[in-house]
Amino acid sequence: MNGVRILDRDQTRAGLDPLRVLDAVAAALVALSRGEVSAPPRIAAMAPAGLLGAMPAYVPGLGLAAKLVSVFAAPGQPGRSTHRGIVALYDEHDGAPVALLDAEPLTAVRTAASATLSMRALAPDPARIAVLGAGVQARAQLELLAALGVDVPVTVGGRDPDRVAALVADHPFATAAGIEAAVRGADVVFCCTGAREPLFPRAWLADGAHVSSVGGSHGSEVDAATIAESALFAEWPGAAAAPPPAGAYELQSVDPARVVLLGSVLDGRHPGRGDGLSVYKSTGHAALDVAAAAVVHAWAVAGGVGTVLGR
Repeated sequence: MNGVRILDRDQTRAGLDPLRVLDAVAAALVALSRGEVSAPPRIAAMAPAGLLGAMPAYVPGLGLAAKLVSVFAAPGQPGRSTHRGIVALYDEHDGAPVALLDAEPLTAVRTAASATLSMRALAPDPARIAVLGAGVQARAQLELLAALGVDVPVTVGGRDPDRVAALVADHPFATAAGIEAAVRGADVVFCCTGAREPLFPRAWLADGAHVSSVGGSHGSEVDAATIAESALFAEWPGAAAAPPPAGAYELQSVDPARVVLLGSVLDGRHPGRGDGLSVYKSTGHAALDVAAAAVVHAWAVAGGVGTVLGR
């Protein structure tokens, strides 16, 4: 055994090269769509103020890992939540633990990568983008768009004008607005919140808009009318077939046959969405954690980063 490499939050964040994570997450989504991933549905222990989820997975070519993550409502801050935890990476050949990473930045970046891949696959040429939220996930989404050099107008909308203004101040390519102003006229809407109820009605969406919803751990982030009218995409079949916390609240009454796996679009086996509305509903999948953890671990080993225990 060569020891377990432990990385703190800053070290984990530093290893999350956005373009490498984007490529790794794409590979994981394709593997999911082909049935090549071994991962049970997420389970969770429920506490009065939140949940503790367990998410193990094996992805061929990327690795074997498990995440323990807590999702708790932020006290006194309706619509906001925290995601804290650890990701343990194992050697896929002998089962030895090789790394322990901070789950918060890893989850934020791999989730933003998944959402961005949905835009690339389903709405690749937007004229205007909206990002809803002002927390960790909205920040990760803006940072990834900046890393990709997106050069179309980006509007950030949220319930707290001060937090939205503070987020936009760090990203000069973005402007602040209310939720309705951000959504109306946007070609792509990234929903990055801890909302327990829909953020906006169908009527605010432009015809042909694409919605990427990565929040909604405690309720629906997208309304039923939008879901009914849209072509639907997800990471895995259980997004509709499994109950929460594994499946999505928004997809519980949806025929699973309506849901297309994003990976099948990424590798060309499915043509995509057509001309109408589309929704990518992410529930978060352990395969994406494996992908991001593999990127961080390779970077850490190459640079000798982290504390190695048990050598």
